[in-house]
Order: sequence, then structure tokens, then C-alpha cells
Amino acid sequence: MNIQDIIEIKRDGHKLSKEQIEYFVNNYTNGNITDYQAAALVMAIYMNGMDEEEITNLTLAMANSGDILDLSELGIVVDKHSTGGIGDKVTLILAPIIASLGIPVAKMSGRGLGYTGGTADKLEAIPGYNVVLDEKQFIENVKEIGISLITQTANLAPADKKIYALRDSINCVESIPLIASSIMSKKIASGANKIVLDVTCGSGAFMKTKENAKKLAETMEKMGKLAERETVAVITNMDQPLGKYVGNTLEVIEAIEALNGHWQEDVKEVVLLLGANMIKLAGKGDDLEENKVKMLEQIENGEALSKFKELVVKQGGDASYIEDLEKFPKAKYKLPVIATKSGIVNKLNAEEVGKIAMKLGAGRLRKEDEIIKEVGIELNKKVGNNVEIGDILAYIHGNNEELTEKAVIDLRNVYEIE
Repeated sequence: MNIQDIIEIKRDGHKLSKEQIEYFVNNYTNGNITDYQAAALVMAIYMNGMDEEEITNLTLAMANSGDILDLSELGIVVDKHSTGGIGDKVTLILAPIIASLGIPVAKMSGRGLGYTGGTADKLEAIPGYNVVLDEKQFIENVKEIGISLITQTANLAPADKKIYALRDSINCVESIPLIASSIMSKKIASGANKIVLDVTCGSGAFMKTKENAKKLAETMEKMGKLAERETVAVITNMDQPLGKYVGNTLEVIEAIEALNGHWQEDVKEVVLLLGANMIKLAGKGDDLEENKVKMLEQIENGEALSKFKELVVKQGGDASYIEDLEKFPKAKYKLPVIATKSGIVNKLNAEEVGKIAMKLGAGRLRKEDEIIKEVGIELNKKVGNNVEIGDILAYIHGNNEELTEKAVIDLRNVYEIE
């Protein structure tokens, strides 16, 4: 068996066997297959697709390329994963709510790359918060306080790390077999018994159409079933940014405000939908509407916010920032984006908003790029809102005057007002 033959099979639109897929994953992970050979195969998969059996075999091979976490001592662990978006601070709000209900939350989250944000970067906007724990400490924290949020450990699905970086560099990210296998390999390796998937759909998501989002959701549900992980996927809207803020510190502030009961409606809807399904999978309530009520009670009684503070302290963060949001560092400049037209906001392209935030420093083009935590965008007007000439559509929070002024012009052009 050799990589040239495997590339040829997929290039010509044929099916790869389990053995051929495992050969590729194992040998690319250990360095016996070069980047350019792997790129050729990834491109062939992107162009010709994979059937259900191939995707399953790729998922399991990547999951087994490194450590498989054993979380059995924690009982039923329900994980949540989003396929990515703009302004997605859902985990920061959802995880402490679920943990406050006595359901263990042992979650590994990624860093942002490109215009989509990463939960690990957002958590690091809380001074002192440590997202890098070893597996033993990760599990110990969950046993002690019911929750731990960290970044992916070094040897968890290492094949996926290499293949994902390669996909990004050759513009082969938006492929259902490759997205499904990437997400599910990490979820299987991270040890959760049950999984809730947030499949985002729209301009700010990998899946631009409902049809493709549905196909991805169904594929991942099947992968979960075949891997003996009960999996539920829900489709959420990412045509415009989620919530009011885009940017790391800004999104942490919005999450804390939500835990204090001051929600943005679109964020609230997504958090409650995902959380209700997590509670159901955990065996704590079959009625989704009743589960949503339970979650809201944890906000009203302060238990969810207390759990978030407990998490922050446990992982080295300074909880005084949670109690006084004014302590968070602010960007050097805060410039308004002023409406030059009256009407109703008809469209606010999430991807374009994300790209503007990234250019300010809120995202990274390359893995080694440093995030500027305090910069970002504050959205005053969103789709459906009335606008008069002179209204402030948004604020740009930036540290570079020239970039901030350019972002004002760029964001005004993203707003479509009819």
C-alpha cells in the first residue's frame, strides 16, 4: 500500500477502504507522508466527496491517532460543539448554566483562526485564566466543581490538527466529509458520552445554505451513532453576528451580562435550545420547554453566575473582573459608525463583520498571530431594526487609529438599509 495509489483512487472518484484511510491518517500523523501528498488527497476528497462508511472510517482513524480521554468516572458527560460563527459566546454562558444543574461539563474548546472566534481565546481575556491543563487536572476540576473549560490537549486527535491546518492552507475547509470527521473525531477522543451539535448556517458559517447545514447535521448524527455516542444536532442562524459584541474581551463581557440576566434575544434563543437538549441527553428532563425554564431559573437565582466565578477561580482567573466589568482593559479608540440613510436594516453579513474584526486584531490569519483581546465591534443595530439618519449603527473598538477609522467605513458599507 502507498499514498500514490490512495490519491489515485480518490482522484478518480472511487471509494477508499478502511485500511487505506487508516494508512493515510497514521502515516501522515507520524510524518511518513509529506504535506504535498496529503494536500493532494485532501483536495481529491474535497472534489469527489466520501460516502458514509468512508467518513466514519476517517473519523475513527483520526480519533484513534492520539489519546482517548476516559471520563467514565464523571458519569454522563454531555459535550456541546459549534461549527463556528461570528460573536459566538454561547459556551461561556451555557456551560456554567448546565454545570449549576449538576450535569458535569468537561469541555475542550479551540482557538480562533481566520474570522471565526475561539472560546479558548475568549477565556484568556479573563486575566489569569489558564486554558492549558493536563488531562488529570482537567478531570479533577470537573470532579471537584462540576466544570472545566480548557483548550485541546496536545495529543488529542493529532491527525485532525495536521489535516485541519492543511485544509485551511489549501482552501479546503468547506467540505461536509472533512468538517464532519474533524468535529466528530475530536468529540469522540475527548471522552463525552453524549454530544449536542450547534450547526451554524448562513454568511458567517461554513455551511452557507440550509440544505448543506442539514446534510452536515445528519452526517454527524450518523457518525455519533456509529461511534456509540448519542448525538443531537440543531441548526442555528449565522447570517448576522450572534449577540451585540464581536471580539474577545467584549464577548466575555456580554456573556457575564447574560449570566446576570441581561440577554440579547438571539443569544438567549440559541443557549436555551442547546441547553435544553443537553439536559435531555443527560437524563435530567425530557420536555425541552421545561428544561429551558430550569435554565432560566439558574440565571434568576444566581447559581449560573456563581458557577462561572467558581470556574474562573479554579483555573487561576481573577473573579473580581466578573464582579466589576469596568476592570476589563478597553481599546484605545471607540469610534461610532453613523447611519447616512434611513430605513430598516435588511442585511448584516456576518462573515464581513468577522473579517473587519479580524483586521482590527480580534482574530488571526495564522496560528502564530497574537490576538488583541480588547478590540472588536459593538453592534447597536441589527437586522429588522429601524434606523434614522444620524443614528449610531455600531461602535468600532480599536487600538490602531488608522485601522479603526477604516473599520468604521467598512462596517457602514456592510449594513444594508432598505
